Amino acid sequence: MSVTAQRCRVLLVLALALVAGVPAEATGPAAPPAARVEVPPRTAALLLTDSGSHSFTIEIADDPIERSRGLMFRKEMARDHGMLFDFGGEGERTFWMKNTPLPLDIIFIRADGTVVSIAHHTTPFSTDAIPSHGKARFVFEVNAGVADEIGLEPGGRLVHERVER
Repeated sequence: MSVTAQRCRVLLVLALALVAGVPAEATGPAAPPAARVEVPPRTAALLLTDSGSHSFTIEIADDPIERSRGLMFRKEMARDHGMLFDFGGEGERTFWMKNTPLPLDIIFIRADGTVVSIAHHTTPFSTDAIPSHGKARFVFEVNAGVADEIGLEPGGRLVHERVER
């Protein structure tokens, strides 16, 4: 295939991606037009409470480096944002607030999306252990006070594509 034909093919793929609303970087420069375009992982999650469903824009921490860094050194975060830690399997979890200036609510969640426990209004920079009080696959950190504002309690639910159904 000539260089011109390859360029036309790449331009066609990029144009189709733009029309479909898929970021150009998701297609890769050599993706053939018939190839299925992979959409990046969803960055939204819902918490279901007695007061309804509450949407959050999330960051996912699913490898050891991302999980150990978490929200350290962050000074602000929007009220409808959070970080979802995915450990890949259930186990007892313990967090701390070392190097974290933001007060947080830390929500421990089983693999099926059920909230196990919530640590409300954690203390910035504390090295005190914050245990899950039960097995959890996920930990969801949101701004302090959010869990109370939306009425989240143990037994509430997380809805996200990573949650087992």
